[in-house]
Amino acid sequence: MKKIILFFALSSILTIQAQQRPKLVVGIVVDQMKMEYLYRFSDDFSANGFKRIMNGGYTFHNMHYNYVPTYTAPGHASIYTGTTPATHGIVGNEWFNRSTGKEMYCTDDASVKTIGDGTDKEGAMSPKNLLSTTITDELRMATNFKGKVIGMSIKDRGAILPAGHFANGAYWYSKTGAFISSTFYGTSLPSWVTDFNNEKRYLNYINGGWDLLKPVATYDESLVDDNPYEGKIDKTTGPVFPYNLKKIYDEKGADVLRTTPFGNDILADLAIRAIDKEQLGKDAITDFLAVSFSSTDYVGHTFGPRSMELQDTYLRLDLTLAKFMTYLDQTVGKDNYVLFLTADHAGAENPNYLKDNKYNVKNVPSKSVDAALRKFSNDTFGADVIVNYSNSNLYFNKSILKEKGLELAKVKQSFKDFMMTQDQVKRVYTEEEILASTGDDYFLSFIAKGYDPKQNGDLFILDKAGYLEYIETGTTHGSANSYDTHVPMLFYGWHVPKGNSHSKKHITQIAPTLSQLLKIPFPNGTESEVLVELF
Repeated sequence: MKKIILFFALSSILTIQAQQRPKLVVGIVVDQMKMEYLYRFSDDFSANGFKRIMNGGYTFHNMHYNYVPTYTAPGHASIYTGTTPATHGIVGNEWFNRSTGKEMYCTDDASVKTIGDGTDKEGAMSPKNLLSTTITDELRMATNFKGKVIGMSIKDRGAILPAGHFANGAYWYSKTGAFISSTFYGTSLPSWVTDFNNEKRYLNYINGGWDLLKPVATYDESLVDDNPYEGKIDKTTGPVFPYNLKKIYDEKGADVLRTTPFGNDILADLAIRAIDKEQLGKDAITDFLAVSFSSTDYVGHTFGPRSMELQDTYLRLDLTLAKFMTYLDQTVGKDNYVLFLTADHAGAENPNYLKDNKYNVKNVPSKSVDAALRKFSNDTFGADVIVNYSNSNLYFNKSILKEKGLELAKVKQSFKDFMMTQDQVKRVYTEEEILASTGDDYFLSFIAKGYDPKQNGDLFILDKAGYLEYIETGTTHGSANSYDTHVPMLFYGWHVPKGNSHSKKHITQIAPTLSQLLKIPFPNGTESEVLVELF
């Protein structure tokens, strides 16, 4: 009898504790989204997408990244761990690892294999390179692994890193048009993912083509169609609407969907299927769905931030979000989920567009920077002493330095002096300067928070604002400047007050804030600074 009473008492306690949490957390990351897009495109958004989240929830207008490099993988890792690359170890999308002397990709894992219809390389992925726990990891442990965690994205890194080490599943898009996973998560795809793949929904989007969603006059916030700052997805025609996606698909395959708004649509389709088939948010134990919309990044890189293609992508994403939230209302319940929306980084203006409007900046191809560095090395030291230049990091070949009798400190100073003669360079920092950072130097503090001495280079080269090491069309990101660091931060739903803040916040505050909302432990690498406005 006593055991029965104790059982019911414990069950009641667990129920009360569970009611102190939402049934579902939905984390949305929009790849390469600037906060400014919510202002610029506002008049053309519907009432039920971005505006619903902003008007019905809490908006942080001044949210920033506080480290470099502002790339996709470090961004996702930082959002979900509540710390920076110096701690969580994801120092780029891909990088040269000083300790191993090899190039590595953020989620590479040779010990696992592809599950699903993808190549061996596409699926050999896991979160093993992530050195900190995530908010999703902490939720799994706090619920004794009963709360489900699922991550999904068009990009592998956008699915894997948010889902953390203990996820029930992570799914990403293959060149075949199917969503795949790896043996890190199990021996086979869930039947619902296989069924989804068998529907070949990507063909519906491709066969429909891509034309403007609204009348062309709506797009007066963008430059004219076919402007000189855009790249192409079809090399045989100009970057103009409408796009014959079937033609491009016949030539290049299902990858074309990535660089259209429909990569976001098919991902939202998969998210809805996951909620249904995994029964997310259906009981008192909190589940977590991490959705990363990647097509905005592909479109931004290709066409640039002032293109009609980018504006059309955001107008369509707005409607996709509206549909998704209506589904959440109907299945999970309007007051039973908490949703947050942010971005993994923002993006720069195209430098040629700025230059044509009389701002004295330019694009600088990375290959030319690399070539200039190696020429200087050969001219000065009689040998190429550089082992790698990437992600603004310069790595020296210590074996050659020793063989030539060259002193590392003098070599560093020589390269510093040379790089300071280049138009695009603002400062050059040595490893010693980075590790001794006190935070007084604004840009050096960003570099220090993104720097791991076991993985990063001997020198870090900081470019001036407005300059890009990139091709002439489209855009990129990665710097400590506000155009790359300033992203949206929206909270909506369960226990979220309505309001706005214009105080400066940092992206690393998201995960510990979620920990406090859910009443669970902080991720183990976070500095535990929360967004107090939500409490």
